[in-house]
Amino acid sequence: MGNPKAFLTVPRQEAGYRPVEDRISDFGEVEQTLNSSDRRTQASRCMDCGVPFCHWACPIGNRQPEWQDKLYRGQWEEAYYILAQTCDFPEFTGRICPAPCEKSCVLSLSIHEPVTIRENEVSITEMAFREGFIRPAQPVRNGKKVAVVGSGPAGLTVANRLNRKGYEVTVFEKDECIGGLLRYGIPNFKLGKKIIDRRIRLMEAEGICFRPGTHVGRDLPARELVDACDAVCIAIGSETPRDLPVEGRDLKGVYFAMELLAQQNRILQGVEIPKQDLINARGKKVLVIGGGDTGSDCVGTSNRHGAAGVTQIEILPQPPADFNPATPWPAWPQILRTSSSHEEGCTRRWNLTTNRFTGADGVLKGVEIEEVEWTSGDGDRPVMKPTGRKETLEADMVFLSMGFVHPVQDGLIRELALATGERKNISVDGSDRTSCEKVFACGDAVSGASLVVRAMASGRRTAESVDRFLKGCAAFPPAAPTNY
Repeated sequence: MGNPKAFLTVPRQEAGYRPVEDRISDFGEVEQTLNSSDRRTQASRCMDCGVPFCHWACPIGNRQPEWQDKLYRGQWEEAYYILAQTCDFPEFTGRICPAPCEKSCVLSLSIHEPVTIRENEVSITEMAFREGFIRPAQPVRNGKKVAVVGSGPAGLTVANRLNRKGYEVTVFEKDECIGGLLRYGIPNFKLGKKIIDRRIRLMEAEGICFRPGTHVGRDLPARELVDACDAVCIAIGSETPRDLPVEGRDLKGVYFAMELLAQQNRILQGVEIPKQDLINARGKKVLVIGGGDTGSDCVGTSNRHGAAGVTQIEILPQPPADFNPATPWPAWPQILRTSSSHEEGCTRRWNLTTNRFTGADGVLKGVEIEEVEWTSGDGDRPVMKPTGRKETLEADMVFLSMGFVHPVQDGLIRELALATGERKNISVDGSDRTSCEKVFACGDAVSGASLVVRAMASGRRTAESVDRFLKGCAAFPPAAPTNY
């Protein structure tokens, strides 16, 4: 701990965002960076707590106080080395992680000004790439092969960890480019795709084989894959969006959020979309149903299209802005979060449910919504009650952003079960081991949709399980649940 009093004298300083009038016209990353001197000063605020709650809250167990101290001292390479021991892709988490570490920082719990852990993390990583501290590893091969199906954050983590242990790893991806959720689910203004490409090139240089455009079960028979490998890891994510089956759902103009986000990323990638399939909000009155991060991404994308107006509705009540007494630490704080996309222009409303979509000639024209009230039910479980107060919002385009359905018994899982001789489906019950000893699973395919950092934590744990299995060691016990 280089400066034991910095937390008393140095206020939190965030890099902030590019000006709205600048960023709204492009899809470049919105977040700015501090200079190296200011960044080191921010790192000095870390108090090196005796019990570092930031470390406890981090799903991958980052040792924040250790690399904060190295950063403060200007030892950038050592800071990256410590960071890379626990985080496979800090250039991703440093941009898109909601930073549960900061929610548990003592400076957050005491004065609501946590250390800028996430920003410091990405600054360390970018310096490491810039200065050549990151070089391809050359693992000694052990002669065993592992297939990873899916190239999102969980799959990439499994591949990275097992490759460095000496396994010959091949990653199969059904889409045309590697990255999964990182590539097609997160807008470029939050995570530029050149950042993904840079990491993939590094992983290829280290010996990992990537096979994009290969749909296991269709382009490659599951049995052929199982027979060719010593282990298979399922990392297919959780891609089925939760639908809203109300009257008018089939009207033209009602889309799932991921239809918009994935298509926009492909457009920026240079893919030509047929005119009849193009989703563009220019001049449209847009309604986003769902108040989470994906809904916020739809807001930002619609604003960049030039939407006439954007409204986002949420069925839950509006949470307090700074501290919610209903979710005290160590629970995850349910507070109001205003994203860069919201700042660019968005009307936000709460306690609203959607009754039906209205239209003419098969085209969306409006959405009937109704206010709801929340009361305590049995066991203090909230109960929603419609109030009868209804109104119709004009809308030319709706994006459904209400989460994802857990991918229980995905078709690929069934095929792998048959390929491995299982008479029943392979069970995926919340752990990285499946009912077939040769097949493993990780990330959102196991947990349902969750955070990128949690998917990475699952991928790391699964890589250890695969390694232990192939070495003939006992399996890990199930992972302990956590509020974070």
